[in-house]
Amino acid sequence: MKILIVSDTHRRNENLKMVLERSGPLDLLIHLGDGEGSETLIASWVNPGCRTEFVLGNNDFFSNLEREKEIMIGSYRTLLTHGHYYSVSLGPERLIKEARAAGFDIVMFGHTHRPVLEVNRRPGEKDLIVLNPGSLSYPRQEGHKPSYIWMEIDSEGKAHFAVNYL
Repeated sequence: MKILIVSDTHRRNENLKMVLERSGPLDLLIHLGDGEGSETLIASWVNPGCRTEFVLGNNDFFSNLEREKEIMIGSYRTLLTHGHYYSVSLGPERLIKEARAAGFDIVMFGHTHRPVLEVNRRPGEKDLIVLNPGSLSYPRQEGHKPSYIWMEIDSEGKAHFAVNYL
């Protein structure tokens, strides 16, 4: 299973279109908010049969998108959120605490425009995979390279992740 995870494109969709054109067929596209009304356009760029999931960002005014979603990706219970309701600009700790308390395996967020890919470990508890794809349009991390994340579920059901830069 091949999954593309993006966020914070802010109607500047050229880089996302380029990534999609180069990617080959996808099984799932996840956009973690601030598409600013581009959802239908973005969904039209993916291959037939590709599932799309979008959540509401803080700049998605007049949108009917959900604030957050719980989805299954293979056997992984996953929380999708933009993150602004969890104050992720100050750090992901509150989001991590909430995701752990709810029993998620993966939590995905955007908002900060900075990529994150880490495994949050606590003794005696299951690991929580925490990720943020950064932004393909307005990156804020050192070097300011547009970023996104590839996720793959292998034949044994195990998830693999990679942060990619343009």
